[in-house]
Amino acid sequence: MADAIVVEGLVKRYGTVTALDGIDLTVPAGTVTALLGPNGAGKTTAVRVLTTLLVPDSGIARVDGLDVVADAAKLRSRIGASGQYAAVDEYLTGFENLEMVGRLYHLGTKRSQQRARELLDQFDLTDAADRPVKGYSGGMRRRLDLAGALVATPPVLFLDEPTTGLDPRARIGLWNVIDELVAQGTTLLLTTQYMDEAERLADRIAVIDHGAVIARGTADELKNLVGGERIELGLADAARLPDLRIELDPVAVGEIQVESATGKVVVPVDGGADSLAAALARLSAAGIAVTDIALRKPTLDDVFLSLTGHEAQDEEDRDSMDRDGSEGAAQ
Repeated sequence: MADAIVVEGLVKRYGTVTALDGIDLTVPAGTVTALLGPNGAGKTTAVRVLTTLLVPDSGIARVDGLDVVADAAKLRSRIGASGQYAAVDEYLTGFENLEMVGRLYHLGTKRSQQRARELLDQFDLTDAADRPVKGYSGGMRRRLDLAGALVATPPVLFLDEPTTGLDPRARIGLWNVIDELVAQGTTLLLTTQYMDEAERLADRIAVIDHGAVIARGTADELKNLVGGERIELGLADAARLPDLRIELDPVAVGEIQVESATGKVVVPVDGGADSLAAALARLSAAGIAVTDIALRKPTLDDVFLSLTGHEAQDEEDRDSMDRDGSEGAAQ
């Protein structure tokens, strides 16, 4: 299977801040790859380089066989992109928005109108086609924005955090639309900070943090990096954490960690229920009280915590650079 996206040693700096620090990435044609990481990790900057909105400082990037710098003008007609915020004109109707995009792609009046009607039907927006977009809900605007990215039927599609701000029902609806696109042969690079979204949609996942890819593989392959199972527990007395580490170290098969957001202690194990029973016995013998305890399989949140030392949550300073800096450079 040929690669639709090839990235080698991509670097992008804003002054003294390195937004992309030598990223390598390949996306096979007809598949979905998710860039997973917190806000500010460099995901949006990577998308902006690949969609020709930013020029990298060094490295190579090719999309659908075209260089993103040398062949930028030609490439723009062969890709579609939807950003974090719906890029629609709220004073135009849904139909007028899509027709305008078609005209910008030089599809001609008849084909632009035909394509607009096709996409409004595909995205379940036909009933709202002739209403001004300012009356659309957030989910409707996101669907219209995605429809706009597909007007020219691009072989490669970039979606930058497409479900940010959507309610659960709208997120699931958009996921279903993405499934349909990929089934038709579209190649998709998706950025997200939502672990469930990456696991639900992506054939492959690249974990990015501080401008670098720190791990890659399928969801199962990434989970295997942090072990098969976890004991998760809450301490009744946080002061007993050092004692707990001593008692459970013989049970653990990796580093015992504490989730900063919840305060829960996470102990990687490989013995299933036997490990849980052993942990309970050791804690009881040492007089260490717990508020709750459970055995569960690892999630992508565990992967991110293990790889980066923090949960996939906002990092305000780097988020500002990744979003505002790249947008400023693109204008």
